[in-house]
Amino acid sequence: MDAATIVRDASVSGTHIVGELRLEWSAACNVGRVRETNEDAALVLPGIYLIADGMGGHDSGELASEAALLTLSQATSAGELDATKLQLDDLLVAAQRRIGEIDTETDRRAGTTTTGAVLVMHDDNPHWLVLNIGDSRTYRFQNGTLQQLTTDHSQVQEFIDAGFLTPEQARTDPRRNVITRALGAGMIDPVPDFFNTPAFPGDVLLLCTDGLTGELPDEEIGDILASSSSSEEAVERLVDAALALGAHDNVTVIVVAVHESVPTLTMPAVDASAEASTDAADAAGANPGAESAG
Repeated sequence: MDAATIVRDASVSGTHIVGELRLEWSAACNVGRVRETNEDAALVLPGIYLIADGMGGHDSGELASEAALLTLSQATSAGELDATKLQLDDLLVAAQRRIGEIDTETDRRAGTTTTGAVLVMHDDNPHWLVLNIGDSRTYRFQNGTLQQLTTDHSQVQEFIDAGFLTPEQARTDPRRNVITRALGAGMIDPVPDFFNTPAFPGDVLLLCTDGLTGELPDEEIGDILASSSSSEEAVERLVDAALALGAHDNVTVIVVAVHESVPTLTMPAVDASAEASTDAADAAGANPGAESAG
């Protein structure tokens, strides 16, 4: 297994080949323009893409987000759907316990959101197993349409569901930072949402913390994804757009573009009798027109 790559205060890009898929990815984690510390973090491994938004004050939030992602990095990519879901449930319990051991300087308990996707096999086809706890989000951009795959575990989402707020009002509501589920934060057990969807070539996954969605509406996020030529360009433009609007929170983004993997080239079969005839002719000096391969 590759070593876990925790991204914080940095931008990185790359390509993973997992089974029959080529996953072009880019990740950025930016402190923003207001916060002094960066409690966000991102994780990228072949077929495993996760983000976390820590809470609990200076140091505690950073430790919580990193503990969650390092624990979840033990998940198995390209395994069977049901087995991977059970594995993630166990890892979330381990992460909850690990975060609960973090000492804080205040009465606030360390905690973190987490969301992302793990590539799994289901019905002999690749699928994304999406998980979520908190108000960080996983989206899918497919055929020109942006779809939020996760549901925010937040107070304003409950108001939206009840018809008291519109999604646009919720983006600026003073209660928007109150989340109802988290890893750690004094909660007894982790309660994740799981969702699975086929991993189709041409699809794009977007993972982001509320530092992005608090600044940009979904329509603008979709426009940026539609007009970007690569995952790296999309991530750069999304973060720049959030910064241009003030970036009042840490901003973390992962974009994963799904492609078919390039087949391994194989040498064509060579007829043994023809090869022997050619070798004999070369030995007799009968091939003066041959060129150097250099």
